[in-house]
Amino acid sequence: MAGRSTRTTRRTWRGAALLGAGAVLLPLLTVAGPADAASPGATAAFTAKERGRARPLVVGHRGASGYRPEHTLAAYELAVRMGADVIEPDLVPTKDGQLVARHENEIGGTTDVANHPEYANRRTTKTIDGVRVTGWFTEDFTLAELRTLRAVERIPAVRQRNTLYNGLFQVPTLQEVIDLAKRLSREHRRTIAIIPETKHPTYFRKSAGLPLEPRVIEIIKRNGLDRPDGRVILQSFEPTSARMLDKALRVQVAQLISATGAPFDTIDNGHGPTYADMVTPRGLKEISTYADWIGPEKSLIIPNKPDGTIGTPTTLVRDAHGAGLKLAPYTFRNENQFLPVDLRNGTVPSDYGQALREYELFYRTGIDAVFSDNPDTAVLARSLAAKK
Repeated sequence: MAGRSTRTTRRTWRGAALLGAGAVLLPLLTVAGPADAASPGATAAFTAKERGRARPLVVGHRGASGYRPEHTLAAYELAVRMGADVIEPDLVPTKDGQLVARHENEIGGTTDVANHPEYANRRTTKTIDGVRVTGWFTEDFTLAELRTLRAVERIPAVRQRNTLYNGLFQVPTLQEVIDLAKRLSREHRRTIAIIPETKHPTYFRKSAGLPLEPRVIEIIKRNGLDRPDGRVILQSFEPTSARMLDKALRVQVAQLISATGAPFDTIDNGHGPTYADMVTPRGLKEISTYADWIGPEKSLIIPNKPDGTIGTPTTLVRDAHGAGLKLAPYTFRNENQFLPVDLRNGTVPSDYGQALREYELFYRTGIDAVFSDNPDTAVLARSLAAKK
């Protein structure tokens, strides 16, 4: 486990690295220009004043998943063209040890695998993090076999328009996401960061025999990304995984925090922090020994009232900043069903509500980033907030 002095040293080094960044590798926490522009092709024409103003990052949550099937290169690229500063691949392994981007290792809901009779006998039931799940799983397919599948929209009842793109895009590897981020950084003349998440790391380490961390570490080092400049932020819900990554790499690390329950490594070990423990001052201090960020479920920052309307902010932003941590709450979406009752328009769950107002309230709290399915909305809301 990295000690407090180690984290402090790394933060100092990180600041020095950012100050020395050139015109192309722009500091991630001084975002302006293209990330605030309506035009997808906008370039980084920063003023000195803009360079010195820290502004919240916009993370394309699984890409621009409000507009394209999630975790596809098309979704990631669209997120960047909409102004996202960071793209997020969730990582799961294949049978032959390749890391691919899927929200879950069960792929029945995000690919067309059910339409492939040659894989019908791969449908099975497994226990993932204590939950019985039936379907098809990435760890039962080689990468070559996954390449025969195509992505589909995960929530078609909510995002019917996204079904237009069903069957067009492959399941990408982590290497392909890294290559895309590098290409888009050159094209847009600004740093496009990645924030990969290790999914179900205890399960893959102990039950599937496919530990994620060694594979992540090898790919990050091989691509010359093992540096604390913000181009890579690694995240996990499980502290064990986050600590392993922090110990092996110099990149930034984020501890994800759910609104309820406990990380699965806590459950599996029979001891460790719950999520409620993590958001206390003591818990945040402990997180700061191995992480630079927390990614809390957004209700931990502004909870809803019992009647479903939006409430008042908690002290989490202040407490986290006091522990030296940045915050990136999740997940912001435009549809009514994901918004507080008083920010909905009409009664149709899939219609867009008053998402701009929700962003405004959260930006006011002093958060450092947002995970958004609709990066263009997050960018617009950030621009509007900056003018107030």
